[in-house]
Amino acid sequence: MSSAGASAGASAGAIHRLVVFGDAVGSGTWGMDAKRRMRAAMYEAFGEAYAAVGIEPGTVHQEDRGDGILGALRPEVPPAFMVGRWIDTLYESLREHNAGRRERLRMRVGMNAGLVLEDGHGLVGRAVDLACRLCDSPTAKRIMTDAPDADLLVVVSDWLYDNVVVEGGRYVEPAHYRQARVRSKETDETAWFHMPRRTAPPMPPFGEQDGGDGRGDPETGGGPTRGDGPPPTDTPTRGDSYQAGRDLVVIKDNTIHGGITGIRHGEGA
Repeated sequence: MSSAGASAGASAGAIHRLVVFGDAVGSGTWGMDAKRRMRAAMYEAFGEAYAAVGIEPGTVHQEDRGDGILGALRPEVPPAFMVGRWIDTLYESLREHNAGRRERLRMRVGMNAGLVLEDGHGLVGRAVDLACRLCDSPTAKRIMTDAPDADLLVVVSDWLYDNVVVEGGRYVEPAHYRQARVRSKETDETAWFHMPRRTAPPMPPFGEQDGGDGRGDPETGGGPTRGDGPPPTDTPTRGDSYQAGRDLVVIKDNTIHGGITGIRHGEGA
């Protein structure tokens, strides 16, 4: 079979699945005993979260990643359950485990959906790559560093936010997500960051987000972005800026040179 034929056959076997990648924060500094306890607690928390949405043991594909877990759900699992009760249960499980402990299990979780193939060795697909890169993005790591008391950070893809999260529902808090650009390897995507029980995660200034060069990377709206928009100026910015909802960027203590164009995300935009 030609390489093109083999590729077509592999693609034909892929199915649309929701992908979850969870990674423990700061585990590289732990000793062996602490890692063992962390892994046991991590699997227990994930198991409790899956049980809360009716996913029985053995019905979700899971791969061990040392200090993390990669999972892909069956297509019939409603994604609204995962961005709602699943996240809420995972958070509560981590919060309960960490209460009064010196060694706390803090986690970043990336979530995405798309075509996924099981090739006999593991999960393959761009949907898998993006879920992992959202979780491991510098912005996600910076947020957890700036919020040392936080137990959980969830990062969802733009597709998942626009098609599932924004619809709301029980345990879903679309207004508490904040948007940022994720640039890593071949990835240049919009992502949405969320900390349960908080109105917003502590987002870094635009110029310090993924791929930032210190000059800022302003963007508004909620659609995917892949490098479009005006080029950056050579004038450094100062002060702070943050995303206040999908349509508003607040910029404090900055001098702005040149014209300003407002772009509103909405129907027909």
